[in-house]
Amino acid sequence: SSAVFQQPVIFLGADVTHPPAGDGKKPSITAVVGSMDAHPSRYCATVRVQRPRQEIIEDLSYMVRELLIQFYKSTRFKPTRIIFYRDGVPEGQLPQILHYELLAIRDACIKLEKDYQPGITYIVVQKRHHTRLFCADKTERIGKSGNIPAGTTVDTNITHPFEFDFYL
Repeated sequence: SSAVFQQPVIFLGADVTHPPAGDGKKPSITAVVGSMDAHPSRYCATVRVQRPRQEIIEDLSYMVRELLIQFYKSTRFKPTRIIFYRDGVPEGQLPQILHYELLAIRDACIKLEKDYQPGITYIVVQKRHHTRLFCADKTERIGKSGNIPAGTTVDTNITHPFEFDFYL
C-alpha cells in the first residue's frame, strides 16, 4: 500500500473529558493520539489528568513531543507537517485555546530540535450541529437512514462564507 502524502505527515487528535456536573473534585482527562505510519493506520496515545473543567490541554507540549518521538522511532522520519484535530472546543473559548495550543505544539517541536518547524494545520471538530446532508442521487444513499457515503466532504454552498469551514 502507498503513503497518503509524499512527505512524512503526522495526524494528531485531541480531546478533554470532564467529570459529571457538580463533581468538582475529580480531574478532567486529556488524551492525544498520533498516527505512527505513512498510511495512516497505526496510532499511539498519550493521556494525562488535569484540573477539573479545564478545556485547554495544559500538558499538550509534552504530549505532542512524546508522539513526535514515537513517530520518529516508528518511521525514521520527522514529520514535515502536523495535522491536528481538536474536539470539544467551546466557540467562546476558541481564540484562547487555539493560541495556547498552537504555541504548545510549536514548543514541542522546538524542544526536539531548535530549528524544527513543521507546518501545522489546526482543525477544530464541531459535532454538535443541526445540519443533515442527503444524497442528490438516491442510489448513493447508505443503509436505512439514507446517509451520505463515509468520507464525503462538503466545502461549498452551505459552509461559512469567509472562514475555512467544511462538513466531513
